[in-house]
Amino acid sequence: MASPGIYVSIPFCAQKCTYCNFRSDVFPRGLRSQYVQFLADELGLLDVRAGSTLYFGGGSPSLLEPSEFSTLAAALPRRDWEEATIEVAPGEGTPERVSTWAACGISRVSFGVQSFVPEVARAAGRRHEPETVRIEVERLGEAGIRNISVDLIAGLARQTFATWRQTLSWVERLGVDHVSVYMLEADDDSRLGRELRAGGRRYGALQVPSEEAILDFYLFAVERLRALGYERYEVSNFARPGMRSLHNLKYWRMEPYFGVGSDAHSFNGTQRWANVATAPEYVGRMAAGLSPRTAFEELDRNRMLEDRVLAGLRMTEGIRLGPRAWRDLQPRVEPLVAREWLVADEPSLRLTEGGLLFADEVVAELLA
Repeated sequence: MASPGIYVSIPFCAQKCTYCNFRSDVFPRGLRSQYVQFLADELGLLDVRAGSTLYFGGGSPSLLEPSEFSTLAAALPRRDWEEATIEVAPGEGTPERVSTWAACGISRVSFGVQSFVPEVARAAGRRHEPETVRIEVERLGEAGIRNISVDLIAGLARQTFATWRQTLSWVERLGVDHVSVYMLEADDDSRLGRELRAGGRRYGALQVPSEEAILDFYLFAVERLRALGYERYEVSNFARPGMRSLHNLKYWRMEPYFGVGSDAHSFNGTQRWANVATAPEYVGRMAAGLSPRTAFEELDRNRMLEDRVLAGLRMTEGIRLGPRAWRDLQPRVEPLVAREWLVADEPSLRLTEGGLLFADEVVAELLA
């Protein structure tokens, strides 16, 4: 079995973005201090030596002060990870924090930029200027952290084709190794999503591009990034050769991972479990001497197949099936092959270039 990845949930933000549907939020500083200490306790229960990748996700892990981050690093007594990532909000990569990350073994930074155009970023709840990101990328390089990823969202309020071109031009200028491009999903768990459903005006709801425009932005990004030498290896992820996210590949390949903190999930190859959803719940349970775990699932053969299809088909490499699974899915595979959304080469399935645009529909039909 592959070595597991370790995910550390930091659900704290300086401000809540309009599109965000995660369980992160702006919480009191006192709660954060308690959370960090209990998180270190939970980390201490893991055999981190068995892990190969480390990922600090959020929220905004870069919001932690150097002393808080060092507390967590002390519970992870190793620095030789194959990959150790921290998600960073532009503007939070101060010299002191960057120095601490490097000293604690961080080798990769994922910047939550979303847009390099200030008026678009502000409409989404971000406050940064593009120069902020450039300065912090240079600062990270000087500290020895040169594996940089940038997250972008196609479809933010006030976004136009011209501003989207500007954003992609900044990607070229910075020369980062990895880019994630997500199409806006405004659901009821985000403030923007609720406003759109209600037909309201707040959060730039009236200036959100149409679904057709969002798709055009995404397709333009695919071609532009390909021309710049990035390989699309998952529906939303593009990397220069050899620079794919090793940690995220574990999720898509159904390899083990262990999560700590609120709303963190784990998988050991046959079982899944999850911690309580919010930071206050997490602190409350840990303070009471209770386990933070509240959900547990034993995966049978059918559920394992469903999860493999759901996660694995997002990758351009696709998935390999056993003989029984191949027979089970064959009647649903053939129509999708005929529609040119799927390539079937027993025992492998993968989405075509066009099929990647309809990944959710393909998965739904395969698992109907």
